[in-house]
Amino acid sequence: MSLANWFGAALMAVVAGLDRTAALQVMISRPLVAAPLTGWLLGAPQSGLLVGSAVELLWLGRLPVGAAIPPDDTQVAVGATTLSVCMGQTLGLHGPGFVLLCVLVALPIGKIGQVFDRLVRNWNNRLIPEAEKALADGRPDWLETLHLQGVGRFALAALATFGTILGGGSLVVWLVAPVLGPWFTLAATPLRITLPLVGIAVVLGTINVNRSWTLFGASFGSALLLLWLV
Repeated sequence: MSLANWFGAALMAVVAGLDRTAALQVMISRPLVAAPLTGWLLGAPQSGLLVGSAVELLWLGRLPVGAAIPPDDTQVAVGATTLSVCMGQTLGLHGPGFVLLCVLVALPIGKIGQVFDRLVRNWNNRLIPEAEKALADGRPDWLETLHLQGVGRFALAALATFGTILGGGSLVVWLVAPVLGPWFTLAATPLRITLPLVGIAVVLGTINVNRSWTLFGASFGSALLLLWLV
């Protein structure tokens, strides 16, 4: 990967990370959007689309709303895509199986995003007394500076999570890919089916309605009928 590729991936991690809660919020942070965009920047849009489709459903029911701090699915998507391109070029491994291996490596490391997110929120809480003092001193212009400081800290948290996923994931992939790579090549098709099914199960578990199984059965039957007609 060239320096421009590294810069593009890091920039995507920051922009998508800010979109989660701190700024924008135009859904760039969703894995189904962030991963393909990262893949496009790195010249591997198909890998990004595969990563995004695999990650999107897994934490769809756990959104960063209010005080909730779920695992950072955004950085998992961006990190796994970058990991598949970077380590793929280094190890000479490609294909859906290797991409899914990178996804499975990045998923548990994504939990570190909760730690960084919690730290930066506590850090930003210290800005509140400064903001109150600025208002009391008649300096409302200082509020803009404090606000930008808070946004900048969220950007650092996103970059730290991305760097941890990429650094830790590269080490794990470098160790296990030569051994598990051939197996993941054979298991690529079952894994592409299994991961979305696990995600669907997770989403169903968060549906707070009495007839969730009826809705699932109706949706599943409609999908089968549509496939049969096509």
